[in-house]
Amino acid sequence: MHFPLFGELIIILGLATGILLLFRKFKLPGILGFILTGMIAGPHGLAWIDEVDQVEALAEIGVILLLFVIGMEFSLKKLAALGRTVFIGGSLQAGLTIAAVTWVLGWFGMRTESAVFIGFLVTLSSTAIVLRVLQEKGKMDASHGRVSTAILIFQDIIVVPMMLVTPMLAGKSSDIGGDLLWLLGKMIVLLVAVYISGRFVVPRLLAAVTKGKGNELFIITIVVICFSAAFATQALGLSLALGAFFAGLIISETDHAYHATGIVLPFHELFMSFFFVSIGMLVDLHQFLNAPFLIIGLTIGLILLKVITTTIAVRVLRYPLQTALHTGLALFQLGEFGFILAIPGLEMELLSEAHYQIFLCVSILSMGATPFMLEYSDRLVRRFFLSFVPKRVGRRLTSMVRVKAENEKTTAHVLKDHVVIIGFGLNGQNVASAAIDSGIRCAVIEADAERAHKARLVGLHTLVGDAANIHLLEQAHVERSRVVVVAIADAVQTKQIVAAVRTLSRTTHVIVRTRYVREIQANFEAGANEVIPEEFETSIEIFHRVLRKYLIPEAKIQSMVAGIRNDHYGRLRGNTSATGNKVRRKEEPLTIPGLEIATLPVTLGKGKVVGHSIAEAALREKYGITVLAIRRDGRYITNVKGDARILTDDLLYLLGSPESIVKLDHDLR
Repeated sequence: MHFPLFGELIIILGLATGILLLFRKFKLPGILGFILTGMIAGPHGLAWIDEVDQVEALAEIGVILLLFVIGMEFSLKKLAALGRTVFIGGSLQAGLTIAAVTWVLGWFGMRTESAVFIGFLVTLSSTAIVLRVLQEKGKMDASHGRVSTAILIFQDIIVVPMMLVTPMLAGKSSDIGGDLLWLLGKMIVLLVAVYISGRFVVPRLLAAVTKGKGNELFIITIVVICFSAAFATQALGLSLALGAFFAGLIISETDHAYHATGIVLPFHELFMSFFFVSIGMLVDLHQFLNAPFLIIGLTIGLILLKVITTTIAVRVLRYPLQTALHTGLALFQLGEFGFILAIPGLEMELLSEAHYQIFLCVSILSMGATPFMLEYSDRLVRRFFLSFVPKRVGRRLTSMVRVKAENEKTTAHVLKDHVVIIGFGLNGQNVASAAIDSGIRCAVIEADAERAHKARLVGLHTLVGDAANIHLLEQAHVERSRVVVVAIADAVQTKQIVAAVRTLSRTTHVIVRTRYVREIQANFEAGANEVIPEEFETSIEIFHRVLRKYLIPEAKIQSMVAGIRNDHYGRLRGNTSATGNKVRRKEEPLTIPGLEIATLPVTLGKGKVVGHSIAEAALREKYGITVLAIRRDGRYITNVKGDARILTDDLLYLLGSPESIVKLDHDLR
């Protein structure tokens, strides 16, 4: 069977792989890598791609899945938590930006409809790039991180009405009032369908398809819901992406939202890569070469305009000036939704081809500048204060601003230093009960809806789905947990879960419950710290009770039990060579409050740590961590001094708080 697109897919993905590896080295956004792939392989570049229409069809699927994911992450609870920042801050930012762009372009003679549409494009910032950089820098919980997230959420929402208004701006309607009423009627029909589906149909359907093992039926059901909704909105004369958004909105109100998101995300990322490649294919570099100073000047003007409008919007919400400036510097770029919105604008002649090419060039430049702007935003803000605002005035401005308590909340609601219990069967329930009695916070991941409901009844943060799903583990904040307990019956799935946990955190202590001792080694290799087989624990309980009947001292019995467990149950398996007839005494654990000893492997890491000495990396000052020893090439360096260098493939033995170790682990990835 001849499949002409097959060769093009190999070219696109192969070229993108090489470019993304290079971009990762220089800390550039992956989105730009895909755009550059399209520029190189597309018709304006080396013309390696002949099946451009088929690539654009794949890109359309990417847009559908993007809006589907946005809908699933559109939580009414999340909106309520951010409240006024989302709607008031987002509305102010969008309104000020659109008004400023419309006025400036109108002053240069552009017709109002096109100027407003370009204002739409300029308003939207890059959710993907900004959130990723903020996460990497650990700024998501900072004040400007929360405000930036809130405004980005509003921008993701406002794309939908922008798509609906675009045909009217283009003059495709002879009776605007009638068309608005007709559009309102369609939206009411959609909202009623969303309510009925979300309330009565989809929750029951998903509960039925998740019973039993395997994700195949669940995956098929999710895809059918997504594409059926997209097809239905297209039949109503609306966009495919709008239907996908409503489908995601329906699923977001079910217990299976995080599980569904984790399943769809890999497909969404793959097809969105084709979308950005297709955008790159449309870029004509000759446009930039013909007017480089114009495009660079427009990019600088765009940055200044968005920083100013965003800063004003955040200040109106009565945030400190520093927070407003940081937010403005985070949201200055054009975003990926602008690409989606620009295509119908080009088709409806709201954008000329020349303006579209300028928009693409400015978007790419502003996106590329984002990581560097966020890297130096602290210096830029400080320099602004030192150069333009006297210290006394700056302090007075900040003191005059009364920030609402809800805006300056700490991350008390974010799980931290908690235990994640995977599987809420008898073992999981017992662990949760002991943790609750000890005042330890818990999160539960359970695939069975009835057990998950039982966990919620006792007030536990509960997620429904397969714990091998990385997205679910992220929602349980595994990277911030101290302990993960895997207490499920499926041996294969247990290993997958342990491996998934290790992709998020090397420091979390993973305890696995298995049925049989033959499963111990495989779980250790997957990354477990402790493995407890039920068959031998039963044996331990039996001989424990027998010895008590013979009046053997309890301390001696406990010592024997500790020795058996420390030997990985070797004695019960008939392996006595390791310990002979001696009983190993249980070692006292380190019990320094707030500190723990952990080991971290050094793989690639960031340049600020790997390749530098301990003093240069400032591990003590920056992270609050003491290096106890280094294992290198099979030998141990125990007398660790400040001039000792951290090299790739080292194994570091560290003393520090769980939070500081997690932070260093992140920077070593």
